[in-house]
Amino acid sequence: MSIPSDPTPPAVTSDMQTDYVVGQDNIQGRLGPFGFDIHNRVFVVSALASIIFIVLTLLFPQQAGSIFQSIVSFSTGTLDSYFMIVVDGFILFCLALVVLPYGKVRLGGPDARPDHGYLSWFAMLFAAGIGIGLLFFGVLEPVYHANVSLPLGIASPFGADGTLNPDAIADATAMGLAGTYLHWGIHGWAVYVVMALALSIFTYNKGLPFSIRSAFFPILGERVWGWWGHAIDILAVFSTLFGLATSLGLGAQQANAGMNFVFGLDVNATTQVIVIVLVTAVALVSVWRGLEGGVKKLSEINMVMAVLFFFFVLFAGPTLAALSGFWTGLETYVTEFMPLSAPFGREDDAYRQAWTIFYWAWWVSWAPFVGMFIARVSRGRTVREFVICVLLIPSLFIFIWMGVFGATALDQLYANPAGSLVKEYVIDNYSPELSLFGMLNELPLSGLMSTLGIILALIFFVTSSDSGSLVIDTITAGGKIDAPRPQRMFWAAVEGLIAIVLLLGGGLSALQAGVTATAIPFSIVMILMCYSIIRALNGELRQLRRQAA
Repeated sequence: MSIPSDPTPPAVTSDMQTDYVVGQDNIQGRLGPFGFDIHNRVFVVSALASIIFIVLTLLFPQQAGSIFQSIVSFSTGTLDSYFMIVVDGFILFCLALVVLPYGKVRLGGPDARPDHGYLSWFAMLFAAGIGIGLLFFGVLEPVYHANVSLPLGIASPFGADGTLNPDAIADATAMGLAGTYLHWGIHGWAVYVVMALALSIFTYNKGLPFSIRSAFFPILGERVWGWWGHAIDILAVFSTLFGLATSLGLGAQQANAGMNFVFGLDVNATTQVIVIVLVTAVALVSVWRGLEGGVKKLSEINMVMAVLFFFFVLFAGPTLAALSGFWTGLETYVTEFMPLSAPFGREDDAYRQAWTIFYWAWWVSWAPFVGMFIARVSRGRTVREFVICVLLIPSLFIFIWMGVFGATALDQLYANPAGSLVKEYVIDNYSPELSLFGMLNELPLSGLMSTLGIILALIFFVTSSDSGSLVIDTITAGGKIDAPRPQRMFWAAVEGLIAIVLLLGGGLSALQAGVTATAIPFSIVMILMCYSIIRALNGELRQLRRQAA
């Protein structure tokens, strides 16, 4: 995913006046041959805290691992209902925006027109959802949910003695895919809608800086440019850092597993650290080359390779079973949407706590990153059009990907459970990073396609890192988008280092802990954003009524 150049024009009118100028609190200068342009408080606090975290985790890995595990246990065991209520609430908020008069407000003012046509806009929304997760979880989740986590208490096709019950296959396949769609569908995109809509309204309609703190102007007034605003932006930096570090850590694990599968390279923390270092080095080069020469070119290459990869799996595998599974999973997702979303009265803790809560925290952590991207490309859309399209279009594309990969793997599993590598890697000896390669092993050209899968994972790694560094740099440069390149390179390096220390400090549980630890306070920030959005939209509606009169 890449961040497009800033299309922000001057706001049409604004009922929220401020004398604040973007970058007025920044410090500019040179450090040797490198220039810098930083928000003196947000950058310094974020950078120092990140460095302290990295150093302490490296010095005390065992203690850090224990803390990480405690955070995961608290988040998934104690705050599970809280996270589900919050994310369900975001969906209700989005639906209210669609049906209420707020939906007719246009981002950028009544005379604004979209900067991008529908096809281009849809493609960029799809790109926002593409990432390492599609490769890592595309096979893993449907198979795991259908046979192990068992959403809503469905029966496993495998009995206690390991024998396969053919009568349970259809229901397990449908629910396994539906359970996967829940995690990648409109719940996550509702989180992104809240963030992107807040950034869009306060930037395009109110003329405030392209910064997360701007969304709190209705609540804090001019104080938003002081320490209250600094705290919000610093929290956004950490949320983005740990959300990205989770993706980078998963990408390193999967790339290492693929190298073991294809080339016999050992799977261990040392190899994964080397992968992160090498790919972060490539990301640094990409960041130095800039948006057009680096991020954009890699994103275009990645998109083409991902599409080719998808169609290979679709047509080289059981095509009819893949398409049928996708559709059956979609039907089940719609019919079981309410039970799967319910925060109370559940007995499927293996699914809800270990999976759903992690995802809701992950989406909250990614909200500043993806929300900024979506806001950049959505000027000129009405609120109703924006909400409907952002909720549905990327979700549908992701459902197709997950449906085809998941249904293909499930078909392989149930056709030959005794010889299925998917069963070995997902059910018998849980090795999530190998699940994709287990599925590819039963398709033609498995070695070539597994190598392509590794390359895709690595490029996703690079594009996530350099795009994330652009977002974090924007936040820590006081809303400026043209800060010196060394600052972006600094944040790309920090992202890689945090991914490394999280892997060394506890592997997957540490990655989950980093996400949930930042998502807890940032979820409160996003709840308050909903109030600010309504305040801003009320002002826009009053303006529309005055114009109509």
